[in-house]
Amino acid sequence: MLNNDIIRQKLTEKFPDQLTDWNEPYGMLTFTVPAPLNLKVLQFLYDEEELKFQFLTDLQAVHYPDRKGEELAVVYHLHNLIDNVRIRFKVFADIDKPDVFSATALYRSANHMERETYDFYGVNFIGHPNLKRILNVDEMDYFPLRKEFPLEDQSRIDKDDEMFGRG
Repeated sequence: MLNNDIIRQKLTEKFPDQLTDWNEPYGMLTFTVPAPLNLKVLQFLYDEEELKFQFLTDLQAVHYPDRKGEELAVVYHLHNLIDNVRIRFKVFADIDKPDVFSATALYRSANHMERETYDFYGVNFIGHPNLKRILNVDEMDYFPLRKEFPLEDQSRIDKDDEMFGRG
C-alpha cells in the first residue's frame, strides 16, 4: 500500500538532496522542488510504476512578497487514483523572472490552470501552447492577485474607520 514514507523514499532516491522542506500537514506529503526540476519531478511521479500520480488535481500560485528571489510559488496538487493518495509540492520563482516549465505536455488539465495562474500572478509557463489571459481583459497590465496593491481604495471618503476598528 502506497504511503508518504514510500513516496518520500522514491523521490529521495531519484533526486538526492534536491527536494527540501518535507512535511505532512493534515497527513498530505508536501515538499519543495527547485524550479528547473519541476517537470522532471512531475514526469517521475507520473511514470514511476509504484507512484502513478497521473491526475493533476490543482495548480495555482501564491505570492510571498517577503521572500526575496522566490516571491512566487507555484503549488501542484497530485492524486494517485489507484491508491487514493494525494501529495503537494511547491516551486518558487523570482517575481522579476517568474519562469516555470509548463506541465501541459504531461497533464492536459494544466492548460487552463496555468493560464489562470499566469493571468492572476504573472507566472510565465515555458512551453505552454497558448499562454494568454483567460479571465481578465488582455489590456490589463498588472496581475491582480499579487500582494502589491492595497486591499481597499485609500481615497474613499464615504467609509467610517471607526466601523472597521481603525479609529
